[in-house]
Amino acid sequence: MSARVPDPTERVFAQLLALQSQTRAAVDINSLAYSLVNDAQALFGYRHAALLIAGRTQAVTGISQVEPHAPFVAFVERAALELQELGMATQAQQVDTAALSEQTRADCQSLSASAVFWLPLLDRQQVLFGGLWIAREQPWSHAEQAILAQLGDCYSHAWLALQPRTPWRLRWPRRKILLLALAAALLLAVPVRQSVLAPAEVVPLNGRVVTAPLDGVIAEFLVKPNQPVKRGELLLRFDATSLRAQADVAARSLDVAEAELKSNAQRAFSDTDAKARLDLLAARVEQKRAERDYAQALLARSEVRSERDGIAVFADAERWSGKPVQTGQRLMDIADPGQAELRIELAVADAIDLTQGAEVALFLDSDPLNRHAARLQRLAYEAQTSAAGQLAYRLDAGFVATAPRIGLRGTAKLFGQRVPLVLYLLRRPLAALRQGLGL
Repeated sequence: MSARVPDPTERVFAQLLALQSQTRAAVDINSLAYSLVNDAQALFGYRHAALLIAGRTQAVTGISQVEPHAPFVAFVERAALELQELGMATQAQQVDTAALSEQTRADCQSLSASAVFWLPLLDRQQVLFGGLWIAREQPWSHAEQAILAQLGDCYSHAWLALQPRTPWRLRWPRRKILLLALAAALLLAVPVRQSVLAPAEVVPLNGRVVTAPLDGVIAEFLVKPNQPVKRGELLLRFDATSLRAQADVAARSLDVAEAELKSNAQRAFSDTDAKARLDLLAARVEQKRAERDYAQALLARSEVRSERDGIAVFADAERWSGKPVQTGQRLMDIADPGQAELRIELAVADAIDLTQGAEVALFLDSDPLNRHAARLQRLAYEAQTSAAGQLAYRLDAGFVATAPRIGLRGTAKLFGQRVPLVLYLLRRPLAALRQGLGL
């Protein structure tokens, strides 16, 4: 008894059922997208298929990762948009390329195939949310178009089961989008107060700067950072070995010069030459006396004392001990702990229009939750390189209430004039664009 030969219709029907089963078996959106563009290729023999959701290509036959800027992807998205504008996107049909633009027809000939079928994906309200662009060389028969229409319903149902919410580009009508854009434009025109952040430090106000009185090496620091000192109290001492030796030599040279002057003064009554040398010896005595006084003055400067009551403001004594310094080099400040101001380093790129008396808010690194109010007092017109190597403007601000402890650091927020919100948000990008374009 011979085996029954399967009817071609039965085979197509079996393949259709298998496709529907594979589609509904997809566990996520990615696997479903891959199935929609690849699984039906054996049944219909198409060259390629592209899946579009909300106007964007999600999958292409034989490609694991879609390149959004590829020529074929751009062509398919443009063709689908033209179909929607012509009112042809909601019906499953063979695409009449003559209705498309000239550029799209040219791209279709070079990038796609001659026979194109558009399979729309519709939601429960029959609103288009996507579609399949299927292309091959042979025309589509009526039976194939009917099977594809049946598959379209299955594809739509499977997609909505995994992604029930319609993409916002299709969910929102054009009128609503225009109103939203208008509201955003009005919001960007709302005036807001311009502000900028900059590092800041609490520094002494009207403090007395202690500088090196001579060139030498610091032998020892006798005070510690933030230690209270009294007027006349010894702060630090220089290595005075060479200065003491110079003072001793100068004193002995003066004694020799005075003795020589005294001896010649006694011989002057009987010796004419000795009398003639008296003026020269007297001048030499004055010279040696000046050298001694200068050496003693340098020796006295080797001990630096405080000129006022206050606290010693400096970083670390170990930093200076044993280090050679030059005359005039800054060593420390003697300041009143109750008088302090805020020193701000505003980067050139962050500079905004600030006026004297502008509001400043300080947030200390040690206490970031509390705000210290201040007012801008001075603004440098010339930018200088800061300790961090950044070109910045120096600003000084006075505290409205009690000043924090001298030496504390934090972040200062400076408030400028009111500007539109769009300028507040795009100030830095616009400045970078202007510098890049040279405008």
